[in-house]
Parts: sequence; structure tokens; C-alpha cells
Amino acid sequence: EVWMNGMEVTQFTYFQQVGGIDCKPITGEITYGIERLAMYLQGVENVFDLTWTEGLTYGDVYHQNEVEQSAYNFEHSNVEFLFHAFGKHEETAVHLMGNQLPLPAYEQVLKAAHTFNLLDARGAISVTERAAYIGRIRNLARAVAQAYLDSRARLGFPMAPKEWGAEVLNKLAEQNAKKAA
Repeated sequence: EVWMNGMEVTQFTYFQQVGGIDCKPITGEITYGIERLAMYLQGVENVFDLTWTEGLTYGDVYHQNEVEQSAYNFEHSNVEFLFHAFGKHEETAVHLMGNQLPLPAYEQVLKAAHTFNLLDARGAISVTERAAYIGRIRNLARAVAQAYLDSRARLGFPMAPKEWGAEVLNKLAEQNAKKAA
């Protein structure tokens, strides 16, 4: 983490695994809070006070959206619909993986996770149910990661250096042989 003036503004993350699958190479991600950096540079304490352009603030551009989306998320989202939607996103992700379509399946996992967050914001999920829903999302994410790995393996990892692709294909063949034994 990188902190500036009491705020986290940047974070470096290294992924040794994704979806329970070892990464080769270990990948990195850098994230930064552009609004937080701008707050520091402009010397303001509230994001809505940032100057967007001359005569216009961040609040002028985004505050109404924040108000309306918060009202929807916390007060007006249809809980019955959200429970149904979560199940449909989960079902669709499984269906898509079964048809070797991991990328659209991943989109469904993201939608399921977002729907879970809406349900959680509404207080519609108990503590016990919360753990179960998180487990369902985790299982879907792992399955999608495996489905994506399998799809890239079928293609021979065309974007990887040849020696890495061959190494991973050999490792996968060994794992499959162990499972079959």
C-alpha cells in the first residue's frame, strides 16, 4: 500500500494463484485511487469538492448518481427479484461452462457477485446465508478459472512462450493422469 496524507492512494498486489490455480508467471496489479490523488493535489477533504473543470465540481457531475444509486441499493431494489436473479446468474454460468464458454460464464459470476452485494446491502441475507452465498460465488469463480485454463490448454496456450505452454500442458497431463488412476 502507498499512503499519502492519511489516505491509501495506491496498492500493489501480486497474484500467485487465481481461482486456486497457480499463476505462471506470478502476475502483478497496481491500483490507484485517482480521486484520492486528485484530493491531495487539490487540497480538498471531500471527493465531491474536487474541481472537475472550471466552474464544475465532481459533486456536480456525480452526486445525484450517488444519491439515486444508494437509494436503489439500500431501499428500493426488489429482494425477491434479486434472489431469483442470483440463481439465474449462477445457473447460466454453469450452463456456459458446460458449453466451453468460460468468458461469458465469468460475466455471469460477476453479475452473481454484484447481485449478492445488493442483497447484502438490503440486509436480506442472514449471517449463515451470507457464508453460503460467498461459498457459492467462490465455487463458481474457481470453476470459471478452471474452465478458462482448460480452454487455453485446448488452444495450446497460443499467447504464452512455447516452453511455458509446453510446461503447463505437461503439468496438466500429469494432473489428469493422477485423477484417472
